[in-house]
Amino acid sequence: MKRVTLFACLFFTGFPVFAAPLATNARAVIPFQVQQIINVDYRRMKNSDSAMQMKAKLTPPNMKQFEDALKNVGISVDKDIDQITLAAFRTKTGLQTVGIAQGIFARKKILLRIRKQGVKAKKLNNSFVYPMSGGMVMTFLDENTMLFGDQPAVQASLNARDDSSESLNANSNITDMISSVDTGTLWSVLDAEGTQTMMKGALGTASSLAEFDDIKKRLTGSRYTVDFDHGVDFNLNVVTSDTMTAATLASVLKAGMMYRKMNATPSEKTAIDDTNVDSDAGKLVVHFKADDKSFQSLLDSPMFAAVTR
Repeated sequence: MKRVTLFACLFFTGFPVFAAPLATNARAVIPFQVQQIINVDYRRMKNSDSAMQMKAKLTPPNMKQFEDALKNVGISVDKDIDQITLAAFRTKTGLQTVGIAQGIFARKKILLRIRKQGVKAKKLNNSFVYPMSGGMVMTFLDENTMLFGDQPAVQASLNARDDSSESLNANSNITDMISSVDTGTLWSVLDAEGTQTMMKGALGTASSLAEFDDIKKRLTGSRYTVDFDHGVDFNLNVVTSDTMTAATLASVLKAGMMYRKMNATPSEKTAIDDTNVDSDAGKLVVHFKADDKSFQSLLDSPMFAAVTR
């Protein structure tokens, strides 16, 4: 049974995330068909060595692409950005992702730099949209908020804002989950389909069993938070349709962790011992807590590399 640990649940998406509450402008441009929302709080992240090491170790290509695109239009990610929201949503052509950056921007200076480069804007839904590096485009939603991504994704987001299609504000399943986690230093929410993908990755070979095909239909969503105020404190809730499903998932995850522990390094064994798995009123509940030193040593362990690659 492979890849059955806390970290498979946390990192299967490919995004390390450090987050804050979702702003009104961000909610308005996220389409109704959202699969996952992630917030990256760059200000609070800097206060934790563990958070910074996690970001350095696990920043995936798509996040780096977003950061590089912002740098190319004159935005310092370290100095100017307060937070970035990433939203993955389904369209007729597949999954699309947009980024929403919030911070203190020198808007006039940025636009002047873009124009000096000979870049011309085009209008989408009465918004001026500018090309960025990597084939992306960007537009200002207000003085402190930018929307960016591939043009089809940005178009879909502007449609949601301008009522050509429904936005996140009409998706009560997701907004209800957001309200329960958005005070965390790090948080993310996933819909049913995203949760099914997560659990398939987390359960490893166990997900190939026929029983999982039945169980996954009863996963309705998930959310997690991570706080770095005193070490690392991670909490994951997977919401299911009934108590039996939650209890079954908890049992399988516990068994997988014990299997992994047999060949684990000392730091990995400590991490497994620090991870509690249970079920509560139809939810799978995973909690992990460790001090900074223990967590940072785990970042360099072979097991951690295996479950996060």
